[in-house]
Amino acid sequence: MSEDARGPLSDLRVVEMGQLLAGPFCGQLLGDFGAEVVKLESPGAGDPMRQWGREKPHGKSLWWPVVARNKKSVTCNLRTEEGQDLARRIIEKADIVVENFRPGTLERWGLDFDRLREANPGLVLVRVSGFGQSGPYAPRAGYGSIGEAMGGIRYVTGDPGNAPSRAGISLGDSLAAVFATIGALVAVHNRERTGRGQVVDSAIYEAVLAMMESLLPEWAVAGYQRERTGSVLPNVSPSNVYPTKSGEMILIAANQDTVFARLAKTMGRPELSADPRFAGHAERGRNMAELDELIAAWSATLDTEALLDELHAGGVPAGRIYTAKDMFDDPHFAAREAIVRLVHPDFGELPMHNAFPRLSETPGSVRHPGPALGEHNREVYGGLLDLSDDEIDALTERGIV
Repeated sequence: MSEDARGPLSDLRVVEMGQLLAGPFCGQLLGDFGAEVVKLESPGAGDPMRQWGREKPHGKSLWWPVVARNKKSVTCNLRTEEGQDLARRIIEKADIVVENFRPGTLERWGLDFDRLREANPGLVLVRVSGFGQSGPYAPRAGYGSIGEAMGGIRYVTGDPGNAPSRAGISLGDSLAAVFATIGALVAVHNRERTGRGQVVDSAIYEAVLAMMESLLPEWAVAGYQRERTGSVLPNVSPSNVYPTKSGEMILIAANQDTVFARLAKTMGRPELSADPRFAGHAERGRNMAELDELIAAWSATLDTEALLDELHAGGVPAGRIYTAKDMFDDPHFAAREAIVRLVHPDFGELPMHNAFPRLSETPGSVRHPGPALGEHNREVYGGLLDLSDDEIDALTERGIV
C-alpha cells in the first residue's frame, strides 16, 4: 500500500496512553489520516471504552470499534518499572504521545516530558486533562461533564424553565480532543523548522470555553448574561422548529433579511417582509413569538415532504431533525459516503461515520475497526523493539504485557 493510500500522516507514529474518550478520540482523528497509532492498554482489562455504551451485542461495546479504529493495541502495565521501561523504548521511536491521565501521573511513572525528550528531542507530548497541567485545579479529577459546566456551555444549554442540560454526546471530551489534535499538528509543523518537540496542553474546560463566542465580553462590557433559550436564539428570528401536517417538526432558519423575504414569498405572504414588525433583523427579534406563530400556522397545513420541497425551491434553509435511521436513509449521506461500512469479527457489517474533514488530494480513511486487546503485541514488541517471542512470552506470563 502506498503512503498516499495510507493517508497524509502515515509518516507519523503516535503512542496513545490513557483511556475513555478525550485522549483516545485525539488518537482516532490522527489515525483517520494515516498516523500509526500504537495504543498502550492495561493487560487483562484494557481501555474501559471496550465495555462502554448502552447497547452491547455479544457483550461487547459498539463504541469501541469506532473510537479505536485504525489503531494497534499493545498491552503494557505502566504501573510497573518494566512496563514503564517498555513504554519509554516505544516512545523513543514515536513522533507524538497522547495521554489523558490526571496531571502528575506520567511524572510518577518516570515518563515526564523532560526525561522523554532526552532520548527523543523532537517528541510532541499531547496532554489532555480536565483543567490543564497548571493552576490550582490541575490536580483535580476532571471529567468532561465538569469541563462543560465550568467552560460555560451547560449553563446556556436547554429550556429556560428547566435545569441546564447536556448535549446528548460527550461534548467536552470531544472538543478537548479536537483542539489537542490541532495542537499536535501545529507542534509537528513547528518541529519541521526547529527540530524540537513541545508539550500540547489541552484542558477540557478551555476547549469548551473556546466555543463560547462572545459570552465573556457580553458580560464584561455590556453586563449581559446569556441564558438558556430552548430552541431559539435570542433576537434572531425566524430560526426555530415548526410543526408539519404530518406531525413532525422541522427547522427553518430565515433570519437574514433577504432569506426572510424568500420565506414570506414561499408562504404566500410576501407583504410580511415589508411589515414594520418584521422588516428588519431587530424588528423580527423583538416580535419573535408573533412571527413564529404565523410561520407555525402555515407550516402545519402542509405534509413534511411538501413543506420541505416548497422551502427548498424557495431558497429557504430548512430540514428535518435527523435520527440515526434518517441518516441511513438519506441520499446525500450516501452520495458523499458520510457513512462507511466495515467488517467486524463479531458484529459483521459495522457502519460508522467516515473520516472527516474531506481532503481533495490526501483524504483520510477508516481502514479497520478497533482491535482486540493486545492484538499487536508481537508486531510492536517484536518488530519495533526487536524482542524475541520467548521474551514477549516471559513478559506476558509476569503480567507486564
